[in-house]
Amino acid sequence: MKISVSGIRGVYGSDLSLQNISRFVRLFASSITKSGQDCILACDTRPSSRLIFQFVAANLMGQGINVYNLGVAPTPMVFRESRNNKAGVVITASHNPLHWNGLKFIIYGRGLFEEELGFLLDETPLPTPDKFGTSSAITSNYVDEVASLVSDECARNKVKVGVDLGGGAACGYCNVLLKRLGHSFYSINDIQGISSRSPDPTAEELNELRSLVSSNNLDFGFAFDLDGDRLVVIDNKGQKLSADSTLLLCIARAISMGMKKFVSSVDTSISIKRYIQQNGCSLYYSKVGEANVVKTMLDTGSDAGGEGSSAGFVMPRFNMCRDGFLASAIIASLSKSTVDECLAISSQYLQVRSVLPVNSSVHIKLIDRLTDVLKAESSEISNMDGVKAIVDDDTWILVRPSNTEDVLRISVESKTEKSRSLFNDIREKVQSEYEKVK
Repeated sequence: MKISVSGIRGVYGSDLSLQNISRFVRLFASSITKSGQDCILACDTRPSSRLIFQFVAANLMGQGINVYNLGVAPTPMVFRESRNNKAGVVITASHNPLHWNGLKFIIYGRGLFEEELGFLLDETPLPTPDKFGTSSAITSNYVDEVASLVSDECARNKVKVGVDLGGGAACGYCNVLLKRLGHSFYSINDIQGISSRSPDPTAEELNELRSLVSSNNLDFGFAFDLDGDRLVVIDNKGQKLSADSTLLLCIARAISMGMKKFVSSVDTSISIKRYIQQNGCSLYYSKVGEANVVKTMLDTGSDAGGEGSSAGFVMPRFNMCRDGFLASAIIASLSKSTVDECLAISSQYLQVRSVLPVNSSVHIKLIDRLTDVLKAESSEISNMDGVKAIVDDDTWILVRPSNTEDVLRISVESKTEKSRSLFNDIREKVQSEYEKVK
């Protein structure tokens, strides 16, 4: 089980037990009771989500919290609704395999920051509430609010779209958004709980969606993960775009909307930095993790940004989370010339990402050793998140512990095919140092 700014995730029925879930939810309820907040509750479409949903609702009400039930709903919808002095809980493991599940906690319209995670480990006895909470079903205007942001541009720029909803929480909502925007579309895997692919579109070839786009001469293909916060884009040639390219498209639209200050995680492509600087805008870096990006945005007063590794676009004035619906609406509103410009820039860089299973107990020690190893071949070292080595203006290496799994994430980027050989070299070094400390 992992506890991080990405929430709590584990294998349901194993390390993520009902006993653990009860403890975490009651601790969260105790923390929000002090600020007088009620709680919005939603879930994705995993086999275990409905049961956990009922269990979480009962635990919240048992702690005196009033529950506002959205049922199966995208994570960004819960974040948006929770901005009005409400907390939120989403039962989801996002893009993790189906036998996983988890809890994503929301306060004041945002996720928990690292320094706020301590209460989830609190062992002190919980107080007995003097009342029970209530439960009521609610609906949301979230889809209309997304549409209103780009409706003017979409009125001038109608496109044809294919969507792969993965049987997830985007089902029943994405089609409404596309209709509101006036786009024509085809959809697959659009029945909740039924899908021909895995929960993680970033790890899939998405051949069915690519074929749908190519055979129907569509402008874009959009694939969502199970809770609707991640978006993968297929271009009009049926090619799957990198996560960084997807984020770059969103940032290009943000710049055209007058935004000037941006934040991206340290694993984001150099192409995004180049584009932002070429347009006279500023860029700040954060640790990886949606909540870390949001915190840096709030600290710097930034307008937008996100994580390159997940294509997680964040526009805090609208939603303080990664928002696949917002990203899809923004990208669909782009002119062809802007899309071509962004893809031309991003194609100059090759990024290779992978993971190496490493026991969490040695992460810190291993990162310390790797810092010393990489210093010899780098012009700059950053330990903001794991260890990032700047080799030259067009090349970097990043090794960092995952927020969601017992692995180290290894990322390498360069302007040439040098990326692959560099990646193989650093992976061997990580494996070698791991053998010395495990």
